[in-house]
Amino acid sequence: MQRIQNPERKNWSDILKRPTQELGDIETTVERIFSEVKSLGDSKLKDYTSQFDGVQISKIQITAKEIQKAETQISKELKEAIKMAKANIEAFHQAQQTEKVDVETMPGVQCWQEKRPIQIVGLYIPGGTAPLFSTILMLAVPAKIAGCDEIILCSPPNKEGSVHPAILYTANLCGATQIFKIGGIQAIAAMTFGTESVPKVYKIFGPGNQFVTVAKQIATKYGVAIDMPAGPSELLVVADDTANPAFVASDLLSQAEHGVDSQVVLVSTSEELIKRTEQEIKAQLALLPRKEIAERAMENSKLILVANDRIALDLINEYGPEHYIVCVENEKFYVENTVNAGSVFIGNYTPESAGDYASGTNHTLPTNGYAKQYSGVNLDSFMKSMTFQKITPKGIQGIGRTIELMAEAEGLQAHKNAVTLRLHALNEKSSEEDENSNDGQ
Repeated sequence: MQRIQNPERKNWSDILKRPTQELGDIETTVERIFSEVKSLGDSKLKDYTSQFDGVQISKIQITAKEIQKAETQISKELKEAIKMAKANIEAFHQAQQTEKVDVETMPGVQCWQEKRPIQIVGLYIPGGTAPLFSTILMLAVPAKIAGCDEIILCSPPNKEGSVHPAILYTANLCGATQIFKIGGIQAIAAMTFGTESVPKVYKIFGPGNQFVTVAKQIATKYGVAIDMPAGPSELLVVADDTANPAFVASDLLSQAEHGVDSQVVLVSTSEELIKRTEQEIKAQLALLPRKEIAERAMENSKLILVANDRIALDLINEYGPEHYIVCVENEKFYVENTVNAGSVFIGNYTPESAGDYASGTNHTLPTNGYAKQYSGVNLDSFMKSMTFQKITPKGIQGIGRTIELMAEAEGLQAHKNAVTLRLHALNEKSSEEDENSNDGQ
């Protein structure tokens, strides 16, 4: 890790750069694969599976028999752990449900907002160096709560042509309606255009490498929404002398082992804490099975010493971390004044891995500084807000002249006429009623 002491503000943007690749070559590759999958469908998906995953497959859709087999390959203990995590995630996301908003903005003008589920959603679940079955919980559980009709899931096959059993077990448990053994760019293309087997979806969710990230962004050109432009995982820890260096080091390494392009950052006002954390990182790193991956990720990572909490906070908001751990004496200052972060973990006994798996919050979060303008996945990510209005005769008479004046000022005569005709009709009706009333006297 690179150690940096009291960096000047003018250098922050350079110091805080993510280890992202140039996108030009990736975009060219994505567009080519998109075009071929759109034209050739399932056959091209199988070709790319052979090329990128190194396995020939005859059927891309997972069968009920494969799901049943997967269930026998999962230990009882892991099944119980997955069920507990599912229950916590369900509890947190069910609590996000909101009531209809109904307002009479003026007499006779009723406006309301209701939410409707997105009918068909696509979930991408990485399965390369780590089979992220936990991500299924984070996506399929809220999709089910939201009421999505179809939950399409894609995950790459292994060298034997099968998907990791924990992925299949969790997908089935959480209500995925169709599961496909497709990975990478071609999976995003399949869900974008649809093929003979894979349905076209309305919105795509899920993390992935930079190829998947760019593929999701390009999918938006073809009328498909995405959760966010999420990329390689990242974590920022702010810690002082009240933090446990061993805990801090373990949190940094927990994100570093995700992939070689992950980034972790430690910000501290304590030089001693940085020194002791660095020692802990070396000791813990030596024991990790994914040591080589974590070591390469550490090359992208920083240990930053700053003079005080105010500077630390400003730097953190400038970075906008995906995951953000606060282990300081003055935690209230940081928690209340942080405005750019995906998910926040507070205190010595709140590891980031709790949010990754089982506490209940969602781990699909904005990376690469997008926490400045994007939220992490939540229940509303799987829904659309629709507005409704109903105006009575009294209401259109009350608001009509306002609409006429505004439409006329914008030069939109047909807009004005749509109101004027109604007002004239009501005036004529009122005049007729008055005449009938006078005749009856």
